[in-house]
Amino acid sequence: MDVKSAAVVGGGQMGAGIAHVFALAGIPVTLIDVSPEVLGKAVAGIEANLGRQVKKGTATEADAKAALGRISPANALEGAAKADLVVEAVPERFELKSQIFTKLDSVCGAGTILASNTSSLPITRLAAVTKRPTQVIGMHFMNPVPVMKLVELIRGVETSDETFSTVKAVTEKIGKTPACSQDYPGFISNRILMPMINEAVFALMEGVAEKEDIDTVMKLGMNHPMGPLQLADFIGLDTCLSILEILHEGLGDPKYRPCPLLRKMVEAGRLGKKAGRGFYDWSAA
Repeated sequence: MDVKSAAVVGGGQMGAGIAHVFALAGIPVTLIDVSPEVLGKAVAGIEANLGRQVKKGTATEADAKAALGRISPANALEGAAKADLVVEAVPERFELKSQIFTKLDSVCGAGTILASNTSSLPITRLAAVTKRPTQVIGMHFMNPVPVMKLVELIRGVETSDETFSTVKAVTEKIGKTPACSQDYPGFISNRILMPMINEAVFALMEGVAEKEDIDTVMKLGMNHPMGPLQLADFIGLDTCLSILEILHEGLGDPKYRPCPLLRKMVEAGRLGKKAGRGFYDWSAA
């Protein structure tokens, strides 16, 4: 199957980024969000990011203009009815995602593939709320989507070879590199990343070092582009906590127990860059 049209559900940072890369690759995409304000900001953000790419020389003005013309905003899931591939990119709440997948299953054509950008929730469980479990797959993009090359593809128990090969091909078409994971908690990326972030928070809580020193060790000693505490702020501390809770519950291993300091930060509303404050002060960013 050749993906000739796509839809993205969720106009947040991830959803807008996913719509951006589809449109830039020549694939018409419907960007769906219930909030007209969110949609307006998403389209404006895509236009601004395309402008940056033009300035950097990674896209031409003609490319950017054509990409914007391929994006169609919509306020209802019915906007995805004719898409060959739908990528859901809403907050990491299973109840919300399952409602969306149930609705998409009823409004989309029989051949439509349903993908989730979830970073940790089980694909098999999402697929089970539909009547097309063989056509459900995880498509975990990295943030920021236009810049990061990786897309983690997650096969549920029922995901067919045809679905996987179609999504793998479109991943490569939009200029990304696919890596395949089976459907276990945290998949590949977060199963490895989140314990590192969690341990960095424990080190901070226990007074092993200041946050700047912890991040410096990982940047200069391990050649990471960003320290774990700074990265946590970029991801969102609430998202980190949620993923660790899923890992802890799904694998039953105490090594995934969220650090009490991380939980306290979330309770205080210090969620990272998006809230203006996390481990670092982002109010001027």
